[in-house]
Amino acid sequence: MVGAAAAAWRLVRGMRQLELHRLILVLIFFCLLSMACLAYYVSNSPKIKEAPPVPFSDCSGPVGGGGGASTEGGPGGQRAPLFLPPRNGRLRTVKAIDTSGTEAVVLVFVESIYSQLGQEIVAILESSRFRYRTEIAPGKGDMPALTLHNRGRYALVIYENLLKYVNLDAWNRDLLDKYCTAYSVGVIGFFKANENSLHSAQLKGFPLFLHSHLALRDYRLNPAAPLLYVTRPNQVEQGPLPGDDWTVFQSNHSTYEPVLLASAKSSNAPSGPRGLHSTVIQDLGLLDGIQRVLFGNNLNYWLHKLIFVDAIAYLTGRRLSLTLERHILVDVDDIFVGKEGTRMKVSDVEGVEALLSSQKKLRVLVPNFTFNLGFSGKFYHTGTDEEDEGDDMLLKHRQDLWWFPHMWSHMQPHLFHNVTVLAEQMRLNMVFAQEHGIPTDMGYAVAPHHSGVYPVHSQLYEAWKSVWAIQVTSTEEYPHLRPARYRRGFIHSGVQVLPRQTCGLFTHTIFYHEYPGGNKELDKSIRGGELFLTVLLNPISIFMTHLSNYGNDRLGLYTFESLVRFVQCWTNLRLQTLPPIQLAEKYFQIFPQERDPLWQNPCHDKRHKDIWSKEKTCDRLPKFLVIGPQKTGTSALHSFLSLHPAITSSFPSPVTFEEIQFFSGPNYDQGIDCTDFMFEKSANYFDTELVPKRAAALLPRAKILALLINPADRAYSWYQHQRAHRDPAALNNTFHTVVTAGPRAPRDVLALQRRCLRPGTYVAHLERWLQHYQPSQIHVVDGSLLRSNPALVMEAIQRFLGITPTFNYTQALV
Repeated sequence: MVGAAAAAWRLVRGMRQLELHRLILVLIFFCLLSMACLAYYVSNSPKIKEAPPVPFSDCSGPVGGGGGASTEGGPGGQRAPLFLPPRNGRLRTVKAIDTSGTEAVVLVFVESIYSQLGQEIVAILESSRFRYRTEIAPGKGDMPALTLHNRGRYALVIYENLLKYVNLDAWNRDLLDKYCTAYSVGVIGFFKANENSLHSAQLKGFPLFLHSHLALRDYRLNPAAPLLYVTRPNQVEQGPLPGDDWTVFQSNHSTYEPVLLASAKSSNAPSGPRGLHSTVIQDLGLLDGIQRVLFGNNLNYWLHKLIFVDAIAYLTGRRLSLTLERHILVDVDDIFVGKEGTRMKVSDVEGVEALLSSQKKLRVLVPNFTFNLGFSGKFYHTGTDEEDEGDDMLLKHRQDLWWFPHMWSHMQPHLFHNVTVLAEQMRLNMVFAQEHGIPTDMGYAVAPHHSGVYPVHSQLYEAWKSVWAIQVTSTEEYPHLRPARYRRGFIHSGVQVLPRQTCGLFTHTIFYHEYPGGNKELDKSIRGGELFLTVLLNPISIFMTHLSNYGNDRLGLYTFESLVRFVQCWTNLRLQTLPPIQLAEKYFQIFPQERDPLWQNPCHDKRHKDIWSKEKTCDRLPKFLVIGPQKTGTSALHSFLSLHPAITSSFPSPVTFEEIQFFSGPNYDQGIDCTDFMFEKSANYFDTELVPKRAAALLPRAKILALLINPADRAYSWYQHQRAHRDPAALNNTFHTVVTAGPRAPRDVLALQRRCLRPGTYVAHLERWLQHYQPSQIHVVDGSLLRSNPALVMEAIQRFLGITPTFNYTQALV
């Protein structure tokens, strides 16, 4: 009995334990299920976020602040203008600036090639496409040559360190001052205080006092400053200026006019008009006939960059200056391409402060402003139900927007090696556009990831023209993505390629308060930073944005509304928008020198290599060039080099024989696919002006062989060459008559004279090649020795080229 009871108890206890285990398993399963549901809800539900930022809407208010009340009177929040005590009659005695007797080149004296301020000065000059030359500022020693053939070499002189200018030795200072006076050349100087700078001192040789190590606030512009051009006066930049190392200028002489003024944080600073202190001052030249602009700090502060641009324009008589016209185009890439939760909804298209209402407001400030939408039809209606309705709303307002095609499936064009297949992908997008009433006549397209535009994929250009009749595209890759100031345009196969700019907005920049580095980084770019400078320094800017920048916090709308208002508050720039074809025409009117491309080696840039066809290889590019000149023995040298088993020459041409003339002929316009050999010989390269630059861009590591003989012998040989080819000018005139012909001689005789004499000015042509190649890359061959002892010369060339295996020319040329 007892045994039976014990067995029953064990059975009951086991069942209870089993139920407990089951209960624990059920609880675990329930917890896991709850976590999975929560994760799904979090990842797919609308994100709880703060309200989208309000664009900068008043010149008196900060970006994102929605305006704000003005602390100084004036209707509509405008501040009362600042007027300094007038100095009547001064400007009538200021000498007019006329730098027409100089080259439009800026001479920049830097502390070192690595100095930050020097690099910032150069960056602005390069962004503006102004020519310049940098020199290490001499403490002692000779000033670089300032004139050539009674013409000034420089229209403006800039000193990174003002003290290097005022402390020049008497000889060089007198030389520079006489040059500036004679050629109406101005000077810009910067004074940046350091730990060794005196708190107060007189600037050597000037009735001007410097007070340094000051903390300042509330920057203001003097409307009476003559140099103001781009900069709009009567604005106040409130708040403390960064740092406590500012320098202010003080003088009672009438030659000085304040440009930028600020208030002191403390009462220790010297007094000025209305308690203001001049941090940038303009010397009108009333003292010594030389006009100057002096900065009491560097270019770190954005307003200094703006005044620096105006100073360059003023001191060069507007020779180095852009007009006040600025054209902007905002592309919205991938309008249907985006993950669920990041796309546009109906409220993002036509709601309050949405795409269409923002476009309407911007058109008041920027004539013809229109968002330009890029589409890949395959991704239409691939979002949530709300986002698909947003797609439909965009198409409902399709006539209010501009449209341009990407690829149908957003594939990269360089992956297509067959034009027919590539064109078929484009036709799918064309059919989509026609079915949905999207305009197809803009003549503009953008390739996904800029693939195929540069480096050039010829199949893309052919397909674009055949399907879409494309005339214009844009890319951020030519010649390289960074630095952005080097981006340029070019024309290839009849398609105009414009430079494209980034604006700090990418597919992942969706929320204002999650902006990389903090939202202050975006506002800083708008308020005088990178985005503002892009508009300031480029007459035409095409900005790349993305679909996700117009949903969520609508950062695209915030950015461009804020930017436009900030530009109009602080500058006199006149913004407008043009359709892409008109924009391209305007661009190449301004920069006609950019029409011809300058090909570079795709394998020297990882981004370029990634978007270059895998069927192409940089091993096909020449390793060395034989550049001539003509009639020095280059054909013989070509034959000797071709004997080497490890050397492959360019293929023969029915027109130019053994010379492909890639860098100086029509093949260059077709792109780098025309090259497929170890070396090229083209005897006219030596004296053709464009060739060294083109060759160095594509083949920066190549070695150069120049074959020289007595220039008189070369000239006579060319004359005889032309006689053999029955040139009438050579047949009807003696060699002496040709080389001594004056400027009034017949045109055909002068043309023959140029070809006889010009290639023989060896020094001038070698100097041009040495501007692009190191001396160690250039080997000058003695043409006379090549004729008398070819084996000896070829052995030396082998060693210079470093070609293996070594070839026995002594045996081969017996």
